[in-house]
Amino acid sequence: MEILIVALLIVLILAVLFIGVRLLAKAATPSAAPTVLAPAVDMAPIVEAVKAAIDVNAISTGVRGAVETQMLATAQQALAQNNEQAKQQANQTLEAQQASLDQQTKLLLQPLEARLAQLNQAVGSLHTNYTEEKSAVEALRLQLTDLQTSTTSLREALKSPTARGSWGENQLRNVVRLAGMENYCDFTEQFTGSENDRLQRPDVVINLPTGGRIAVDSKAPLNSYLRMQDAMETSVKEVELKNHAKDLRSHVKTLAEKKYWDQFGHDTPDFVVMFIPGEGFVADAMKADTLLLDDAMKSRVLIASPVNLLALLLTIAKGWQSHKLNEHAEMVAKEGKDLYERVSKVLDDVVKMGNALGTATSTYDAMIGSIEGRLMVTLRRLKDLGVVQENAPEKNLKTIGQVPRVLRLPEVSTPIAEIE
Repeated sequence: MEILIVALLIVLILAVLFIGVRLLAKAATPSAAPTVLAPAVDMAPIVEAVKAAIDVNAISTGVRGAVETQMLATAQQALAQNNEQAKQQANQTLEAQQASLDQQTKLLLQPLEARLAQLNQAVGSLHTNYTEEKSAVEALRLQLTDLQTSTTSLREALKSPTARGSWGENQLRNVVRLAGMENYCDFTEQFTGSENDRLQRPDVVINLPTGGRIAVDSKAPLNSYLRMQDAMETSVKEVELKNHAKDLRSHVKTLAEKKYWDQFGHDTPDFVVMFIPGEGFVADAMKADTLLLDDAMKSRVLIASPVNLLALLLTIAKGWQSHKLNEHAEMVAKEGKDLYERVSKVLDDVVKMGNALGTATSTYDAMIGSIEGRLMVTLRRLKDLGVVQENAPEKNLKTIGQVPRVLRLPEVSTPIAEIE
């Protein structure tokens, strides 16, 4: 700042000197007055006077204030410009970074979105399956409830001997119906005698293809078995199970004494079937009495559960099928011969039709040749002579030129004629 003030003073002094020189030059120009040399100018007083006249502090303060104001304004303007540019650059950088971040986020989230979509689909499928399974389970629960109710009702009904007998007979009918043997079995609607009558008829009589018969008697001795199921103690269960086996053995003895096979002639197998309407009834009894089956077979009594009886009936049904085929073998042979003769007659008719078609084809082709070679030639000549003005009624006629396929079979008595 002081350097600036000194420079201003020097400029001011130079300006004063310049003015003084000009004044001296004017005085030195020729005139009437004699030349007088001007005394030398003393600059020191002038400088001091100028210094005294100039308030250096005031100028310095003013200049400093102006400079500071200008510098402050310039700095504020530059700062404002820098802030605006920085703000714009920051916004641009932030937007670019935000866009890049969004893009990267999308790329990172794409597998997650795919997984979420798959998860939503799987959850939807699981929900559908759960709903379906829930409905199925509910339906199964209702069925089990109905089955339990039916089982309880059946259990209560089986406590009655009459109900047990009816149930056993119905089970026997179902097995016969399942084997397809209803037409070969005679069902007994009522007994011909009393319980102790040896001529009492069995529940079902199975007719054999050989003319013999097999007697089937339905038994349901379940008193001890039901008590065994109701018992809580193991020892009581074992006792009741042995009693159940004894009941079956007692029925085996009764059936063996009746000797049903003696009532149906010599073609009848000498055994009787004792039908027990339950697999568990038979299995548990044989578990309690291991000799029950052997002793029953020695007494010519076959203890049959529903599965065993079904196997026996299916075997007999096969025998009836073979028997029916043998019975109708002669009829089948006659029908086959008639069918063969009728087929031969049909083949002869086919041959005749083929011959007729061949003749018709040959005749048609000959007619086409006559039209083209003779009739149309005459028509064209009439046109050339001017007899007719219109065009001749020419058509695009083609020959067939095909012969029906020859039927060559050893069964054909008259072969088809070859057409040249």
